[in-house]
Amino acid sequence: MPYHTAASVAVPRPSLLRRSLQDTLDTLARTHRVPGAQLAVDTGTEVVSVHTGTADAVRGTAFTADTAVPLGSITKTYTAATVMILIDDEDLDLDEAVADVLPEFADLPKVTIRHLLCHTAGLPTGPDSDTAAAMTASRYLSAVCTAEDALFAPGTDFSYSNAGYVAAGRLIEAVTGMTWQEAVRVLLLDPLGSTPAFLGESRPARPTATGHALNAATGAMRPAHQNLAPVEAPAGALLASASDLIALGRTLTGRSAVVPSATAALMRRPGEGAEAAPLADAWGLGVSLHQQDDRWWCGHDGNAQGTSCHLRAEPRSGVVVAFTGNAGGATALWHDLADHLTGLTGMRVPTAPARLDRGGPVAFPACAGLYRNGTSEYRIGLDADGLPALSIDGDLPLPLICYPDLTCDLVDPATGRREPGGRFHRDPVDGTVDRVQISGRTARRVGTV
Repeated sequence: MPYHTAASVAVPRPSLLRRSLQDTLDTLARTHRVPGAQLAVDTGTEVVSVHTGTADAVRGTAFTADTAVPLGSITKTYTAATVMILIDDEDLDLDEAVADVLPEFADLPKVTIRHLLCHTAGLPTGPDSDTAAAMTASRYLSAVCTAEDALFAPGTDFSYSNAGYVAAGRLIEAVTGMTWQEAVRVLLLDPLGSTPAFLGESRPARPTATGHALNAATGAMRPAHQNLAPVEAPAGALLASASDLIALGRTLTGRSAVVPSATAALMRRPGEGAEAAPLADAWGLGVSLHQQDDRWWCGHDGNAQGTSCHLRAEPRSGVVVAFTGNAGGATALWHDLADHLTGLTGMRVPTAPARLDRGGPVAFPACAGLYRNGTSEYRIGLDADGLPALSIDGDLPLPLICYPDLTCDLVDPATGRREPGGRFHRDPVDGTVDRVQISGRTARRVGTV
């Protein structure tokens, strides 16, 4: 018989839930060719955790409940929560200018800490990994924090940016006198009961998983090398298990004393200008926000080299769902697991933004042009039939499908499948298309093609 959480979310009894999740995880991991994965579910009254497979397909190391997986961008939520702890202690103020603390922002005096955490600062993504690898944090920020490279006025739009979290990490270091790794451990990981693990450690204090890529020619899984630049650690260097992510999710819902409930509620509030599609329905302070039915979920997605990790938390019910997988196919596995949870509980766990009726496709020749985000170039040209196609940094063009509301889809040339791409912006004064946002990153129009 099912039981109910405080918010009347029906779920099976823990033993039945665990058995169903284990069977499903085992089956889907094989289907999607994922060597190892973890799934943890906090029903609001009890935590159920399952895992499967190997942490390293070459060595055959078992995937355990404690195995830490490279989280990729979920690291940003930990960094944001650490900043919010400092704000709650009045060591920082959410709306103070970053330039008051970091001299590298002298050219961007209106950018605030709030803007950094919400990705509304107008900062470009950041240098490519090879360039960033040779940079100090000061040189890195000096290279991107310029008025010339600003994508828009702070607080007016959204552009996902590693650079913003490099800056957030620098703020933590400036205030605490510790390195980012030391501060996030002392202020957040230790209180959460999570054993720290970071990319680049020669002797991690816990078992870790390797990311994997599929060799299309042989069908074999091969280890993927993590190439995050050390300077970008606050944006993507943490490793954790699904159970660790459950602890973080409980904090985001206000059910942990590590981050006060009022501060957690502030993190879940949509930021002004933070229209984050197709990544999410909105963005808060270090968390993505997802609307599903009559509920707002918070969390984050993360992809390192050959890993895919996901966190969703729903404050009303206290339900938290966390997943880690060590191959690129784990993203599709996560989507299938979310569907399975819907069948078990009746509560739909959001994995993508809500899709609104946008009308039918339209011709949009005005979108053609050259756009730039830092050193990245977005070129949108028109084919012989006048249909647009997007090329980023010289890659093969992908067809674009445009809609009346200025949103667009990307088309996979091999399958013809449409995927949410982003949206265009018009200049409010003259109505010309002056920006494009693709996969959460905004590029400013700089010329014609």
